[in-house]
Amino acid sequence: MKLVLHGVGVRIDTTPIVSGIDLQVEPGEVVALLGPNGSGKSTLLRTVYRALRPSAGVVLLGGDDTWRLPGREAAKRRAVLTQQQAVSAEFTAREVVTMGRNPHRGPLSRASAADRKIVNTAMDRLDITWAGDRLFATLSGGERQRVLLARALAQQAPLVILDEPTNHLDVRAQLDLLHVVRGLGVSVLAALHDLDHAAANADRIAVLHHGRLVAAGPTLDVLRPDLIEQVFGVRAHVGPHPLDGRPHVAVARSC
Repeated sequence: MKLVLHGVGVRIDTTPIVSGIDLQVEPGEVVALLGPNGSGKSTLLRTVYRALRPSAGVVLLGGDDTWRLPGREAAKRRAVLTQQQAVSAEFTAREVVTMGRNPHRGPLSRASAADRKIVNTAMDRLDITWAGDRLFATLSGGERQRVLLARALAQQAPLVILDEPTNHLDVRAQLDLLHVVRGLGVSVLAALHDLDHAAANADRIAVLHHGRLVAAGPTLDVLRPDLIEQVFGVRAHVGPHPLDGRPHVAVARSC
């Protein structure tokens, strides 16, 4: 499903946070949203998943203004994994993943056999079936993140929105999670901090700086050393990764 942001701006009180954002995510495309802290990445994502109403512009999902869709219909079209997602300590991992089916069920209906099959498939794909009966709160940070991504997968939304999904994960867990994201086969808009992760996993890159979109396009067209130094204040080398040949970004402090 295609996501289009046209002229999107957000003000909090009288302060502009993001302004004039034009961005598209094509069906099945992975777009990484990059920018320094405070550049407006999370704010922009919140306008897409309807946590913060834009003060200007429009967010279109499948051609419809997402802010005009009924809540249940909007939830069917996009799934979200944010940096902070509160989950009650009493829920098991399987119960958390099953929550992804809520937009497809009545408010009082129980999970059907079809729902359970979808949940099982999502948990298998994220390799967390073993944790089904474990309390969510007892899992490690990486395990909890995989459970939450499985919940998003069980939602079967054609757009997945990720806000810093690798935060607090060890190196292996980061690579494993991004590998799964890369293979979801749906549209993905992901805010990332790590330029190398973005280079290796995104089809296109969008870069925010001081609340404005300063570059957007194919990965290697955008992740140029001059732009990286301008936006992030570091020197960069961009080239093929020595181990797998994927686009690779190495950075160092500016002199």
